[in-house]
Formats: sequence, C-alpha cells, structure tokens
Amino acid sequence: MPQFARTLHLSIVVLLLLPLTLLVVTADSAAAFDRVTGETFASRSEVIAKHGMAATSQPLATQAALDILRAGGNAVDAAIAANAVLAVVEPTGCGLGGDLFAIVWDAETSKVYGLNASGRSPQGLTLETLKAELEEQGRDSIPPRGALPVSVPGAVDGWFELHQRFGHLPMDQVLAPAIRHAREGFPLTELISYYWQLSVPILGEYKNFKETFAPSGEGPAKGEVFSNPHIARTLETLATEGRDAYYKGDIARAIAEAVKEEGGFLTYEDLAEHRSEWVEPVSTTYRGHTVWQLPPNTQGVATLQILNLLEPYDLADLGYGSAEYLHLFLEAKKLAFEDRARWYADPDFSELPIEGLISKEYAEERRALINPERASRRLEAGNPALEEGDTIYLATADKDRNMVSLIQSNYRGMGSGVTPKGLGFILQNRGELFTLEEGHPNVYAPGKRPFHTIIPGFATKDGRPHMAFGVMGGATQPQGQAQIMINMLDFGMNLQEAGDAPRFLHQGSSQPTGEQMTDGGRVILESGISYDTARGLMSKGHRVGYARGPYGGYQAVMWDPEQDVLYGASESRKDGQAAGY
Repeated sequence: MPQFARTLHLSIVVLLLLPLTLLVVTADSAAAFDRVTGETFASRSEVIAKHGMAATSQPLATQAALDILRAGGNAVDAAIAANAVLAVVEPTGCGLGGDLFAIVWDAETSKVYGLNASGRSPQGLTLETLKAELEEQGRDSIPPRGALPVSVPGAVDGWFELHQRFGHLPMDQVLAPAIRHAREGFPLTELISYYWQLSVPILGEYKNFKETFAPSGEGPAKGEVFSNPHIARTLETLATEGRDAYYKGDIARAIAEAVKEEGGFLTYEDLAEHRSEWVEPVSTTYRGHTVWQLPPNTQGVATLQILNLLEPYDLADLGYGSAEYLHLFLEAKKLAFEDRARWYADPDFSELPIEGLISKEYAEERRALINPERASRRLEAGNPALEEGDTIYLATADKDRNMVSLIQSNYRGMGSGVTPKGLGFILQNRGELFTLEEGHPNVYAPGKRPFHTIIPGFATKDGRPHMAFGVMGGATQPQGQAQIMINMLDFGMNLQEAGDAPRFLHQGSSQPTGEQMTDGGRVILESGISYDTARGLMSKGHRVGYARGPYGGYQAVMWDPEQDVLYGASESRKDGQAAGY
C-alpha cells in the first residue's frame, strides 16, 4: 500500500475511534474546533522571535520595520519607518498631516520616555473670532471637516525628535521603504480599501483631494495597485532636507496656502514655531505590573483610572465574559470618563490634578460609587487634590530590547479634507475636539493643543520592559487597553488571545466638553459576548445592544526575559500583521 494511502487509512481509523462527544461542534466551540491550543476566539497563535519584532496595522509596514531592524536599525528607526509606510498605504488612519504620541523604552538607561508630538491651534484665531465664524455658518460647535478644525500637524516633527534622540540609521534609509511604496504603488488591503471608498464621497468636495486620492473618481478597490507620487516627493524632501523642510520650507508654505484657500487661520508662522515636547509618562500598578501612559492632553489617564478602580475586585473569580465582570468594568469606565470630560486638556493652559486622578486613594473614594447590582444613570466628575508636578498603532522591539509604542492619526479617518497641492497628504481635524465652553480646561484658545484620544500604552515589570501595546479607536482606546491588561493578568490570556477576545464598550454622552452622562449611556457588545451576559447586564439596568461598533484595532509586542524572546500580536479586526526574525 502506498505511503499516502496508508496515512489516509490510519487517519480514518483514528477518527472513527474518537469518542463521539469530541466530534460534536457547539456554537461556542465551532470557531476553535480545528485548533490544538488557544481560546475559541483566537484568530491565530502568537508570533515569537528572538532578534526583533514589529506589529502594525498593515503587513507592508511590518515588513518595512523588520527590514530596518535587519539592516542594523533599532526599534525607533523601525517605528519611524513603519509609520512612514502607513502614511502611504493607510491614509485612512494616519498621515503626514496628523499628530503623534510615543512611549520609548531605552535599554541603555532602563527608562521610559514620552513624546507628545501634537500640534497647536492657530495663534491668530481667538475664541471670539472662532465663535463668530461658527455663528456665521449656523453652527454651535467646531465642525469635523474643513479648515476650522485644522491644527499644526505634529507627526513629522515627532519622527525627527525620536530619531535625533534615539535613532541609529540615517533618516534617508529609514524613509526609503515608504518612498518606494509611494512611487512603485502598493495593493490595497481589504479594510483600508473599504474606509478609503467611504471617504471619497465625504471629502471629494475639497480641492486636490480627488487628484491625490481618487484620480479615477473613486477610492481604490481591494487588490488594486495605487501609487502616490506626490507623497513620494514630500518624503524624499524630508529624507534629504530634514524636518525644517516641512515646518519652515516650501511644504509649510503649501500647507498654509491650502488652509487659507479653505477659509482657515493656520499660518506659515504657526508651522515655523511648532515644537514637540518630551514629557514624563505617568503610571499606576496593576497585578504586579506598572502600566504607563502619557499625561494630558491625551486620554491615557483614563486607562489608569479604570485599572485602579477594578484592582480590589477578584475579576478572575467572576470569569471573563460574565455579566458581573462586565458590569464592574462598565461602572469603572463611567467614573473615569466623567473625570475625562472634566479634567483632560492641555496642561500648559490649566492646572490639572493628574497625580490625584491616578492615585489609589482617589480610586478608593470613587469606587464607593459603584453599586455591584445596579447600573448608574448619572455621575459627576470627582475633585481630586491638585499636586505639583481613525488612527494607526504600532509597536517595535529590537535585539537590545529597546521598545517603542507609537500611535498616530489624522482623526475621523482621513482627516479634515484639506489637501495641500502636490504634497500627497491631508491635514488633520484634531481641533474639533476643543470645547467652546468658557472656563473649561479644554476650551479653545490660540496656540493650544486640543484634547487627544490617541494613546500609546506600555507596561513594565520588576523594572524591565514587558509590553508595548495599543488599541485604536477614539473613546474605545482606554476601555480597550484596560481590557487587554485584564484579559492577560486576570484571565490568563496570551498576547494574541487578549486582543482577539470579544470586546464590549460603554458609550455615554461624556465628552471633553463638560457634558455629563444623564441617561446611563449604552453598552455595545461584540457578537462573541453571550446572550446570557447581555440579559444579565440588562437586569442590572444597562441599555445593551450588539453592534459592529468601533471596537478598535490592537497590536502588541512583549518581551519574555526568562527565554529572552519577543512575542508579537496583531488582531483580526484590522489588516495588520505581527512578524519577527
């Protein structure tokens, strides 16, 4: 009997000998019936490698990061290279017209460093003038598109700040993969194509947009090869002339002209005066790990507040996916987000009680407001004591165990629609997140950074780097990051499972505008959360529904010091990839 036939015969015999119960596929187990290991919801196993690791939301960006690492670059070089490629291949989530935040673990100094590369509002636009402009348009809030919400794009300066402090390879080598993809063209992945096509009808009215991103009149289809010679030239200019070409050269003039043509106020001088800021990350402890975030104007503090509020509960005993666990999490989120609405803003313009917000004592005080049996309908922000003191995410790590957690975005997908002629990118609309409420910390002011939703996450353990991680998606991000940590540290999931696990989100009316949640908000669940859990939440007074909601996209890189290997994960909600070598 041929070898193939003998093998097939043996396989059939083994299957026939299996107990019948092993062949019964239930609704809960069907997804993982063919898996040898892993949770039922896991999309794949973790990626494990020894020398370097990258996890991004698009495979070409991941491969670019690995190429840079193999060429002798470090984690910072790889992160910049990946971000630049994403600016080309995923303009639906980021770009040279957006902002950037990063946390870097530097192996030489054994320390975390934080970079706030977000831009400021126009110096020549006062609150009074802005309100008058809005009144003329018949609006009572800053619009999501057009020139009024445009603030200085900080991402490019962020690249050069990171590179100057920590980079190793020359910038022209770091930007080379992005330039190549822009010139040669790249095939559109499925999800990016979907969002690109949605954006064209919305942003197509703006000058230069279709010429740059939809020359055929429509967004590129899945698998279609798209090139962007405009952004290739812009990147080549940056590679040879440096950051000043963007903020003080012809690029800055083109940006200012585009904003002026659309009736905006951002000027060449605003760009020329821009600077990023190195900031001290803030942290709390959770289950033996130190979790790091950047301080406001980001919303990272909300992640720390949620973890502080939940730390005393035995979540592992309640069980992943149980109504009891979800209820506690949702109530903790509500409390954190009321503080988010009240306190998170540019610290250069307001004295913010950050140390108080993330203290264990404050968490204990606020925890008393959680009723384990009933959903809250209305909450107020706390008053801690003052003490002195759409989006892409990617993570990289190198052979020396430097690690980077980097997040970058235009906001609302492709951004404001304002497209400077010949540059190949769109300007961000982050200024929409200012409030017009006088006296509020996040009220609009000239030269001010708006409240920001994008947050890079990082965790250390025993004074060593543990994990760079992030979850994209507006208000999803603090909720998603907290769920990742809880999935791993309370429920024992691995790096990939923690991101693939079905998510749940609370959507309230609390925004960084001083509004308060008056109706309890609503809870949206991914389909993997059971109906029994949904019914349990409803019995506690939550408004619950299933939806294809904004559950975000997750990437992570983790170091195992015992084996000295790197783990990578990239979830299936995006087109991304984790890979190492």
